[in-house]
Amino acid sequence: MTDPHRELGEFLRRARARRNAESTGLLPDGRIRRVHGLRREEVALLAGVSTDYYTRLEQGRSVTPSIQVIDALIRALDLDAAGENYLRTLVSTAGTPAARSRPSVQRVRPGLYRLLDSFSTQPALILGRRTDILASNALARALFADFESMPAKFRNYARWMLLDDGARTLFRDWDEQARTAVEALRLDAAMTPDDKGTQQLVGELSVASSEFRQWWSAHRVHQRTHGTKRLNHPLVGELEIHFETLTLPGEPSQTLYIYTTEPGSVSEQSLSLLASWAGTVPGGPQAGSESRPKR
Repeated sequence: MTDPHRELGEFLRRARARRNAESTGLLPDGRIRRVHGLRREEVALLAGVSTDYYTRLEQGRSVTPSIQVIDALIRALDLDAAGENYLRTLVSTAGTPAARSRPSVQRVRPGLYRLLDSFSTQPALILGRRTDILASNALARALFADFESMPAKFRNYARWMLLDDGARTLFRDWDEQARTAVEALRLDAAMTPDDKGTQQLVGELSVASSEFRQWWSAHRVHQRTHGTKRLNHPLVGELEIHFETLTLPGEPSQTLYIYTTEPGSVSEQSLSLLASWAGTVPGGPQAGSESRPKR
């Protein structure tokens, strides 16, 4: 079981090391700076808490900061939205261990499968906890990989990005995409610290991937809301796709990813060609419902 207090301490330490001392407004004290980022006492000063109290937080002691202290730490460490969300989640899980419940089995409603299949010209995925790929439409499978033909254990976005050779060659910016997948997994892991599936996944990736070990230990987090992916597809060549995410009503742990291209662009033409090949365009063979996850 992951200890949220220890995770909180490690996150604070890493965030402190990344904080630019010159941008804080603190006056130089004449001492030689022997650490990256801020000193503990400087974070404590900016947050309005004692150095001893902040030190205990970094050491992973059983200390639960108040909302006011959390807000002050967010400002002192200059956290972005993902970092703020992660910090609040860690404090929440650390402070209410008795309220934790076992995560339910992840299932996609039949209506959401039909919704995915209705997107004939847009690739679409549904991701669940720990970045599990719960569902995909035919065009997404043609664009990325045939996730639904994989064993259930392998249908995970972070695992695919880190361990599948096809993913490494598909993404022109693989390093960036794989790193953000790891950072998104860490953000998700904080929400269900007792989830055995997440713990097993992190253990497997830690053994199998040196990149994962490096990025996981950096303790950065990333919240995927929208963005761009640059691909070198084996059938249609280079293309650039953009994605938006939607959290599904009634399914807060499931996120819909929809991918689009710029109108009139070469990428739009390439994606249309891929849709024709995959049989998802109107009038073509209906590939969307031929495969569903095999549990």
